[in-house]
Amino acid sequence: MATPPVDTLAPEPKISAPARGGKLSAANKLQAVHYRLVLTLYRIFAIAVLYLVLIGIFAYAWIMGFYALNTSWAAPVILSASDEKSLDFREKLVTSQQTIEDLKVDTHKLETGLAEMREHRAALLTLAPQLRDAIAREKAHNTTAGPALAQLDRQKLADNAKTQKVLAQLKEVEAGINKDLAAGLITKGDAAQQLSALNQAQDAYTDSKIAEVLLTDSVLDKTTTGTNTLNVLEKQAELQSEVAQLDIAISVAEKQFYEESRQIDRLREAITTAKKSPYYLNASGGQTLYFAFVPYDNQAHAVVGSSIYDCYLNMILCRHVGTVKAIFAGEEQAIHPIFKTQVRGFMIQMTLDHAESAKSKTVFLGHKPVLF
Repeated sequence: MATPPVDTLAPEPKISAPARGGKLSAANKLQAVHYRLVLTLYRIFAIAVLYLVLIGIFAYAWIMGFYALNTSWAAPVILSASDEKSLDFREKLVTSQQTIEDLKVDTHKLETGLAEMREHRAALLTLAPQLRDAIAREKAHNTTAGPALAQLDRQKLADNAKTQKVLAQLKEVEAGINKDLAAGLITKGDAAQQLSALNQAQDAYTDSKIAEVLLTDSVLDKTTTGTNTLNVLEKQAELQSEVAQLDIAISVAEKQFYEESRQIDRLREAITTAKKSPYYLNASGGQTLYFAFVPYDNQAHAVVGSSIYDCYLNMILCRHVGTVKAIFAGEEQAIHPIFKTQVRGFMIQMTLDHAESAKSKTVFLGHKPVLF
């Protein structure tokens, strides 16, 4: 008798007995056994799949809940000297160092220029009192000599007036000598001697008038402010102006020197701080270094010297793999290894006994996450 179609969800069909009430044939019995075996395997497979799905759902829920509540995980980060951040960091570091060198050259020039300007200013300040003393001495001398020269000039004028009267009388004497010579009363030699004496008197009078004019110039120079005095005063004003200009130049140079020195100090402090960055350690060190990202929520477990654990399945069967070596202050952003969301935190440096742990998705700080 033919077997009806099998419905996997329907109960086992009953095998019809032979028409005459005989026993089931061997073929029918074997078919029934095969059916029961297939149905049993199907049920086992369905139940297993169902349990596996439930286990997967519970495991996923457990992992999500675990990482939502756990505050000791950290995500290992593999840094390379060719990374974009490392290259950018190195470029900025080199630029800062070059800026420091340029500023050092500028400050050296400023320092040298300041020394020269201060020496020049000191020399001018030394010259200034000497010039003032010379002007004061000259004024004091003029105060005394001016009136005396004026008195001598007046006396010279009076002497010249008297000499002029005498010369008028000498003209009459000259006329008499010429008459006596013409009359033959005196010889030519005597006449020449007498006329020579008269000429000398005339020359002396002329010299006296010249001396009086020169004396007048001296009186004018001693009693008034002349061009020579103005030239001296101009030199004094130039000296004072040059000193004032040097003061301004020195003040500006000192301020510039101070600002550039402060900039050098700030850049050095920045470089010192930058050298504590993981990107500097990674770019400059020849040995392999291990780092990890720690979110701010897990900050309490990130302590230098804390133990680091690496676990199978991200949370169980954990083993001690190293310790926290250093903590970096700069803020970093990373993708959550489980939730795939943006997370803010900081970097730490790890000392690992097992280098392969640097490739794990997460490690745990301080203690094992589930105590086994």
